Amino acid sequence: MKKSLLPLTLGGLGIGTTEFVMMGMLPDIANDFHTSIPVAGHLISAYALGVVIGAPLLVAFTSSYPPKKILTVLMIIFTVFNACSAFAPNHYVLLFSRLLAGLPHGAFFGVGSVVATRLAEKGKQAQAISIMFAGLTIANLLTVPLGTYIGHHYSWRYTFGMIAAIGLLTLTFIQLWLPQLAPNNAGNIRSELSFFRKKQAWLIIGLTAIGTGGLFAWISYIAPLMTEVSKFSASSVPYVLILAGLGMVVGNFVGGKLADKASPVKACLILMITMAISLVVIFFVSQNQILSLVMTFITGGLSMAVGSPIQTLMINTAKGAEMLGAAATQAAFNIGNALGAFLGGLPIAWGLGFTSPEIVGVIMATTGAFFALTLSRQKVELAEEEAVLVGD
Repeated sequence: MKKSLLPLTLGGLGIGTTEFVMMGMLPDIANDFHTSIPVAGHLISAYALGVVIGAPLLVAFTSSYPPKKILTVLMIIFTVFNACSAFAPNHYVLLFSRLLAGLPHGAFFGVGSVVATRLAEKGKQAQAISIMFAGLTIANLLTVPLGTYIGHHYSWRYTFGMIAAIGLLTLTFIQLWLPQLAPNNAGNIRSELSFFRKKQAWLIIGLTAIGTGGLFAWISYIAPLMTEVSKFSASSVPYVLILAGLGMVVGNFVGGKLADKASPVKACLILMITMAISLVVIFFVSQNQILSLVMTFITGGLSMAVGSPIQTLMINTAKGAEMLGAAATQAAFNIGNALGAFLGGLPIAWGLGFTSPEIVGVIMATTGAFFALTLSRQKVELAEEEAVLVGD
């Protein structure tokens, strides 16, 4: 691992922690502010909204600057508003702080993905992106459980203080180890936005928002699946989530290697098909505790394996608008999070049981595979046309 990639990993660690630790701290925050759990849940929605808004806008208006300067500004925003969250006097201030803390999320990963590919050795671009996303997976494995523990046993304010400290550490390493790189393009916002007139852009966004939504349909309801179907005790759920987090760590690097050895679009196709199969298996084997744990590890791995191939695919496709395209996929990931959770909850509300979200997930993942197959065919056709032109 190049030390120049470490600031990106640390940024991913901080962002992953602040995004996912809220789920475990909601009861404590609701109790402190004398609100209900559903009202406290708006804090999660506010962060996601910040990601969707900030990802394309911040990148669009900063893409003419050097990447090091962009990442510095983004991490300052992240650090300041996570610190503000630690001192929020009421629910509404915390809600606003969470919205603003979400703004740099997608932009950081978008710019960071492009920086990683520029720092990578030839043929290892996706693996370099997976090193950045490793911070996100380590967060789910280590700092999210730690932050949840601190928030429950001491104060959720200390957890946000810890996240702000990670932000300060990231800022330090950005200054020390991230090299000065030239701005990624010499175009303007209008020329970059023209990329979104292409069919390929929307196929990748659809692949991301709908395909990855299949996994969120599963993981959003993993706790009742484990307790009501697999018959684990409620106290075992945190350990099940750690197992899923371990799978994410492994899957993240597997996805990067697969994208570099095959191609990003082929990797996306393979992983989406595998994802659909995995969710079918979960539907049928969840009553068996051992098989349920095995599938939790495997499906957790698939949930992160697809990240690097999708980012690499977008960067390779969005020539001249790489950072904006990569940021758009991050916004699409969060749309997938919301879609998967919402659609996966519908069959539960209809009384179809806690394995029913997996059927929704299969449909969404299969749709993602269809988008990937369409992209693959288009790329083959373009390659054939280029070969004919060169021959002429």
